Amino acid sequence: MENATGNTMEGANFSLRDEIKAYWSARAATFDEQPGHEIFSEDERQAWRRLFMRHLGTGEGRKALDLASGTGVVSHLLDGLGFAVTGMDWADPMLALARAKAKRNGRPIRFVMGDAENTMEPDETYDVVTNRHLVWTLVDPKAAFAEWHRVLKPGGKVLVVDGDFVNPGPVARLVRKIAALAARFGLARDKHHGPATSDMAATHQSILSRVYFSQGARADAVADLLKEAGFETVVIDTDMRAIHKAQRKNFSLFKSLERATQHRYAVVATKRA
Repeated sequence: MENATGNTMEGANFSLRDEIKAYWSARAATFDEQPGHEIFSEDERQAWRRLFMRHLGTGEGRKALDLASGTGVVSHLLDGLGFAVTGMDWADPMLALARAKAKRNGRPIRFVMGDAENTMEPDETYDVVTNRHLVWTLVDPKAAFAEWHRVLKPGGKVLVVDGDFVNPGPVARLVRKIAALAARFGLARDKHHGPATSDMAATHQSILSRVYFSQGARADAVADLLKEAGFETVVIDTDMRAIHKAQRKNFSLFKSLERATQHRYAVVATKRA
Protein backbone atom coordinates (compact mmCIF):
# COMPACT_ATOMS: atom_id res chain seq x y z
CA MET A 1 0.00 0.00 0.00
CA GLU A 2 1.22 3.50 -0.82
CA ASN A 3 0.49 6.83 0.78
CA ALA A 4 -0.20 10.10 -1.06
CA THR A 5 3.45 10.52 -1.96
CA GLY A 6 3.76 7.00 -3.34
CA ASN A 7 5.72 5.59 -0.37
CA THR A 8 4.88 2.19 1.08
CA MET A 9 2.89 2.28 4.31
CA GLU A 10 3.77 -0.82 6.32
CA GLY A 11 0.71 -2.42 7.89
CA ALA A 12 -1.64 0.17 6.44
CA ASN A 13 -5.19 -0.81 5.65
CA PHE A 14 -6.21 2.02 3.32
CA SER A 15 -9.26 1.77 1.12
CA LEU A 16 -9.24 3.41 -2.30
CA ARG A 17 -11.32 6.23 -0.83
CA ASP A 18 -8.68 6.76 1.86
CA GLU A 19 -5.99 6.93 -0.80
CA ILE A 20 -7.91 9.50 -2.81
CA LYS A 21 -8.46 11.62 0.30
CA ALA A 22 -4.78 11.41 1.26
CA TYR A 23 -3.69 12.24 -2.29
CA TRP A 24 -5.75 15.44 -2.51
CA SER A 25 -4.72 16.41 1.02
CA ALA A 26 -1.11 16.23 -0.15
CA ARG A 27 -1.92 18.25 -3.28
CA ALA A 28 -3.61 21.07 -1.33
CA ALA A 29 -0.48 23.13 -0.66
CA THR A 30 0.20 23.70 -4.37
CA PHE A 31 -3.36 23.43 -5.70
CA ASP A 32 -3.80 27.16 -6.33
CA GLU A 33 -0.48 27.39 -8.16
CA GLN A 34 -1.66 25.08 -10.92
CA PRO A 35 -3.36 26.24 -14.14
CA GLY A 36 -6.68 24.52 -14.58
CA HIS A 37 -7.32 24.63 -10.84
CA GLU A 38 -7.06 28.28 -9.80
CA ILE A 39 -8.22 31.06 -12.14
CA PHE A 40 -5.34 33.29 -13.29
CA SER A 41 -7.03 36.01 -15.36
CA GLU A 42 -10.23 38.00 -15.57
CA ASP A 43 -10.82 36.57 -19.05
CA GLU A 44 -10.80 33.06 -17.62
CA ARG A 45 -13.04 34.10 -14.74
CA GLN A 46 -15.59 35.55 -17.16
CA ALA A 47 -15.44 32.42 -19.33
CA TRP A 48 -16.25 30.26 -16.31
CA ARG A 49 -19.02 32.65 -15.25
CA ARG A 50 -20.60 32.42 -18.71
CA LEU A 51 -20.55 28.63 -18.55
CA PHE A 52 -22.24 28.59 -15.16
CA MET A 53 -24.79 31.22 -16.12
CA ARG A 54 -25.58 29.38 -19.35
CA HIS A 55 -26.71 26.33 -17.39
CA LEU A 56 -27.66 27.61 -13.93
CA GLY A 57 -28.57 31.28 -14.38
CA THR A 58 -27.89 33.82 -11.67
CA GLY A 59 -28.14 32.81 -8.04
CA GLU A 60 -30.63 35.30 -6.60
CA GLY A 61 -30.09 33.75 -3.20
CA ARG A 62 -30.66 30.17 -4.30
CA LYS A 63 -28.73 27.49 -2.40
CA ALA A 64 -25.76 25.82 -4.08
CA LEU A 65 -23.74 22.81 -2.93
CA ASP A 66 -20.25 22.79 -4.46
CA LEU A 67 -18.84 19.28 -4.08
CA ALA A 68 -15.11 18.52 -3.91
CA SER A 69 -14.77 22.26 -3.48
CA GLY A 70 -11.00 22.16 -2.91
CA THR A 71 -9.69 25.64 -2.15
CA GLY A 72 -13.02 27.21 -3.11
CA VAL A 73 -12.43 28.32 -6.70
CA VAL A 74 -15.87 27.27 -7.99
CA SER A 75 -17.50 28.23 -4.69
CA HIS A 76 -16.25 31.78 -5.20
CA LEU A 77 -17.65 31.84 -8.75
CA LEU A 78 -21.05 30.73 -7.46
CA ASP A 79 -20.97 33.29 -4.67
CA GLY A 80 -20.18 35.97 -7.24
CA LEU A 81 -23.26 34.91 -9.21
CA GLY A 82 -25.46 35.42 -6.17
CA PHE A 83 -25.83 31.87 -4.84
CA ALA A 84 -25.82 31.02 -1.13
CA VAL A 85 -22.92 28.57 -1.28
CA THR A 86 -21.90 25.55 0.77
CA GLY A 87 -18.56 24.11 -0.29
CA MET A 88 -17.93 20.49 0.69
CA ASP A 89 -14.61 18.64 0.64
CA TRP A 90 -13.20 15.73 2.59
CA ALA A 91 -9.58 16.92 2.72
CA ASP A 92 -8.78 19.00 5.81
CA PRO A 93 -5.92 20.95 4.15
CA MET A 94 -8.19 21.96 1.26
CA LEU A 95 -10.88 23.15 3.66
CA ALA A 96 -8.38 25.18 5.70
CA LEU A 97 -7.18 26.97 2.56
CA ALA A 98 -10.74 27.49 1.32
CA ARG A 99 -11.89 29.04 4.58
CA ALA A 100 -8.85 31.32 4.72
CA LYS A 101 -9.43 32.43 1.12
CA ALA A 102 -13.12 33.16 1.76
CA LYS A 103 -12.26 35.17 4.88
CA ARG A 104 -9.55 37.08 3.02
CA ASN A 105 -11.97 37.93 0.20
CA GLY A 106 -14.90 38.70 2.48
CA ARG A 107 -17.05 35.92 1.01
CA PRO A 108 -19.86 34.42 3.14
CA ILE A 109 -19.24 30.87 1.90
CA ARG A 110 -19.87 27.95 4.25
CA PHE A 111 -17.24 25.22 3.98
CA VAL A 112 -17.91 21.81 5.54
CA MET A 113 -16.23 18.44 5.58
CA GLY A 114 -18.11 15.73 3.76
CA ASP A 115 -18.08 12.95 1.21
CA ALA A 116 -19.52 13.72 -2.22
CA GLU A 117 -20.90 10.17 -2.39
CA ASN A 118 -22.63 10.50 1.00
CA THR A 119 -23.09 14.18 1.88
CA MET A 120 -25.35 13.61 4.93
CA GLU A 121 -27.17 16.81 3.94
CA PRO A 122 -30.99 16.91 4.37
CA ASP A 123 -33.34 15.89 1.56
CA GLU A 124 -34.32 18.53 -1.02
CA THR A 125 -32.08 21.26 0.42
CA TYR A 126 -30.27 22.70 -2.60
CA ASP A 127 -31.30 24.41 -5.81
CA VAL A 128 -28.06 23.45 -7.56
CA VAL A 129 -25.23 20.97 -7.03
CA THR A 130 -21.93 21.62 -8.79
CA ASN A 131 -18.59 19.91 -9.13
CA ARG A 132 -15.48 20.33 -11.28
CA HIS A 133 -13.08 17.46 -11.99
CA LEU A 134 -14.70 15.26 -9.34
CA VAL A 135 -16.57 12.63 -11.36
CA TRP A 136 -13.45 10.94 -12.76
CA THR A 137 -12.35 10.21 -9.15
CA LEU A 138 -15.62 8.67 -7.95
CA VAL A 139 -15.49 5.13 -6.63
CA ASP A 140 -19.27 4.69 -6.95
CA PRO A 141 -20.80 7.33 -9.26
CA LYS A 142 -24.19 5.59 -9.24
CA ALA A 143 -24.45 6.12 -5.48
CA ALA A 144 -23.09 9.66 -5.81
CA PHE A 145 -25.58 10.68 -8.50
CA ALA A 146 -28.48 9.23 -6.49
CA GLU A 147 -27.22 11.22 -3.50
CA TRP A 148 -27.08 14.45 -5.52
CA HIS A 149 -30.61 13.79 -6.78
CA ARG A 150 -31.76 13.33 -3.16
CA VAL A 151 -30.36 16.62 -1.83
CA LEU A 152 -31.72 18.68 -4.74
CA LYS A 153 -35.07 20.40 -4.56
CA PRO A 154 -37.64 19.50 -7.25
CA GLY A 155 -36.59 21.32 -10.40
CA GLY A 156 -33.02 21.62 -9.11
CA LYS A 157 -29.98 21.12 -11.32
CA VAL A 158 -26.63 19.39 -11.07
CA LEU A 159 -23.73 20.75 -13.13
CA VAL A 160 -20.80 18.42 -13.74
CA VAL A 161 -17.60 19.80 -15.30
CA ASP A 162 -15.15 17.04 -16.15
CA GLY A 163 -13.24 15.25 -18.86
CA ASP A 164 -11.75 12.05 -20.18
CA PHE A 165 -8.13 12.17 -19.05
CA VAL A 166 -7.40 8.57 -20.04
CA ASN A 167 -8.00 8.42 -23.78
CA PRO A 168 -6.18 11.14 -25.71
CA GLY A 169 -7.22 11.59 -29.34
CA PRO A 170 -4.74 11.25 -32.21
CA VAL A 171 -3.84 14.95 -32.11
CA ALA A 172 -3.21 14.83 -28.36
CA ARG A 173 -1.04 11.70 -28.74
CA LEU A 174 1.03 13.40 -31.42
CA VAL A 175 1.37 16.54 -29.29
CA ARG A 176 2.55 14.46 -26.31
CA LYS A 177 5.26 12.81 -28.41
CA ILE A 178 6.48 16.14 -29.79
CA ALA A 179 6.38 17.72 -26.30
CA ALA A 180 8.38 14.84 -24.81
CA LEU A 181 10.99 15.16 -27.56
CA ALA A 182 11.18 18.95 -27.14
CA ALA A 183 11.54 18.61 -23.36
CA ARG A 184 14.30 16.05 -23.82
CA PHE A 185 16.34 18.58 -25.76
CA GLY A 186 15.44 21.47 -23.46
CA LEU A 187 13.29 23.21 -26.06
CA ALA A 188 10.08 23.35 -24.03
CA ARG A 189 9.12 23.56 -20.40
CA ASP A 190 5.60 23.60 -18.93
CA LYS A 191 4.66 25.98 -16.20
CA HIS A 192 3.82 24.14 -12.99
CA HIS A 193 0.91 21.81 -13.60
CA GLY A 194 -0.17 18.51 -12.14
CA PRO A 195 1.53 16.41 -9.44
CA ALA A 196 4.74 18.03 -8.26
CA THR A 197 6.77 14.82 -7.92
CA SER A 198 7.15 11.56 -9.79
CA ASP A 199 5.88 9.70 -6.71
CA MET A 200 2.69 11.72 -6.66
CA ALA A 201 2.26 11.29 -10.41
CA ALA A 202 2.55 7.53 -9.91
CA THR A 203 -0.05 7.67 -7.13
CA HIS A 204 -2.34 9.67 -9.40
CA GLN A 205 -2.05 6.98 -12.08
CA SER A 206 -2.60 4.22 -9.53
CA ILE A 207 -5.80 5.85 -8.32
CA LEU A 208 -6.99 6.54 -11.85
CA SER A 209 -6.52 2.87 -12.77
CA ARG A 210 -8.92 1.72 -10.00
CA VAL A 211 -11.80 4.21 -9.94
CA TYR A 212 -15.11 3.53 -11.70
CA PHE A 213 -14.13 5.58 -14.76
CA SER A 214 -10.70 3.97 -15.08
CA GLN A 215 -11.27 3.72 -18.83
CA GLY A 216 -12.13 7.41 -19.07
CA ALA A 217 -15.09 9.53 -17.94
CA ARG A 218 -16.86 10.11 -21.24
CA ALA A 219 -19.71 12.62 -21.26
CA ASP A 220 -22.28 10.18 -22.64
CA ALA A 221 -21.46 7.63 -19.92
CA VAL A 222 -21.85 10.30 -17.23
CA ALA A 223 -25.15 11.42 -18.79
CA ASP A 224 -26.47 7.84 -18.86
CA LEU A 225 -25.72 7.35 -15.17
CA LEU A 226 -27.40 10.64 -14.30
CA LYS A 227 -30.55 9.49 -16.13
CA GLU A 228 -30.35 6.17 -14.28
CA ALA A 229 -30.24 8.13 -11.00
CA GLY A 230 -33.59 9.74 -11.86
CA PHE A 231 -32.66 13.02 -13.48
CA GLU A 232 -35.26 14.04 -16.03
CA THR A 233 -33.38 16.24 -18.50
CA VAL A 234 -29.68 15.74 -19.20
CA VAL A 235 -27.73 18.01 -21.57
CA ILE A 236 -24.09 17.65 -22.67
CA ASP A 237 -22.16 20.83 -23.46
CA THR A 238 -18.72 20.38 -25.06
CA ASP A 239 -18.17 24.06 -25.90
CA MET A 240 -15.27 24.83 -23.58
CA ARG A 241 -13.39 26.92 -26.14
CA ALA A 242 -13.59 30.23 -24.28
CA ILE A 243 -12.17 28.66 -21.13
CA HIS A 244 -9.38 26.92 -23.03
CA LYS A 245 -8.50 30.14 -24.86
CA ALA A 246 -8.29 32.10 -21.61
CA GLN A 247 -6.14 29.41 -19.98
CA ARG A 248 -3.76 29.17 -22.94
CA LYS A 249 -1.30 31.78 -21.67
CA ASN A 250 -0.65 29.67 -18.58
CA PHE A 251 0.50 26.61 -20.54
CA SER A 252 3.28 25.84 -22.93
CA LEU A 253 2.30 25.56 -26.58
CA PHE A 254 2.30 21.78 -26.38
CA LYS A 255 0.28 21.58 -23.16
CA SER A 256 -2.21 24.09 -24.57
CA LEU A 257 -2.69 22.02 -27.73
CA GLU A 258 -3.09 18.81 -25.74
CA ARG A 259 -5.62 20.39 -23.40
CA ALA A 260 -7.68 21.88 -26.24
CA THR A 261 -7.99 18.47 -27.90
CA GLN A 262 -9.03 16.58 -24.76
CA HIS A 263 -12.63 15.45 -24.30
CA ARG A 264 -13.71 18.06 -21.73
CA TYR A 265 -17.33 18.93 -21.10
CA ALA A 266 -20.12 20.12 -18.87
CA VAL A 267 -23.19 18.01 -18.20
CA VAL A 268 -26.29 19.60 -16.67
CA ALA A 269 -29.12 17.43 -15.34
CA THR A 270 -32.47 18.53 -13.94
CA LYS A 271 -34.54 16.86 -11.23
CA ARG A 272 -38.23 16.51 -12.02
CA ALA A 273 -40.21 19.46 -10.63
